Amino acid sequence: MKFLKPIESQPLEYYLQLEQELLSTIEEPTFFTWVVAPTVIYGRHQFREQEIDEHYCAAHDIRIVQRQSGGGCVYADRGNLMISFVTPETHSEQVFKTFLMTVEKALIHNGLQAATTEHNDILIDGRKVSGWACFTSPKGTIVHGTMLYEVNLDALTRAITPNQEKLNKHGVTSVRQRVANIRAIKDFGSIDDFRELLEKSLNQ
Repeated sequence: MKFLKPIESQPLEYYLQLEQELLSTIEEPTFFTWVVAPTVIYGRHQFREQEIDEHYCAAHDIRIVQRQSGGGCVYADRGNLMISFVTPETHSEQVFKTFLMTVEKALIHNGLQAATTEHNDILIDGRKVSGWACFTSPKGTIVHGTMLYEVNLDALTRAITPNQEKLNKHGVTSVRQRVANIRAIKDFGSIDDFRELLEKSLNQ
């Protein structure tokens, strides 16, 4: 698997466009990591007014962006490591499963008791630290996801407003109850330290 180092400190749209550019020319499986300023990203089948507190986002300079892939709504800031994987393979279900298992093994390799769920999340100690989505075209597949390291959980729980039915499906009463920061479980230093460690583990 090839590792790509993109330009840093770009808006979220830059990294989504980079995924699409890779998809159009991809010859071998490639991944890259990135971080962005506070942004809410929602899936192509979602309605932003049902999933996002737009007034809170506007008051706190949190951008709102829709992506091409499906899946749920996520909050990202500079404490959330984003991971993109692009491959020429078009068997999306198998690609999705294989890459999530690769990420799970990388976390386990670094001493975290990670486990992938049927909802395409990665949990540690029963709490979500990572969520994933997928997009497939005739040219290949994009898998991308989040890795909560030291995210502002107060902002996350205020910006995202899933309905109670969705929370009940996961057996929790609030977003805050469901998620956790990796740094609170095991401290790897700064997010840059953790990023470098995870990149090495994924690139082995």
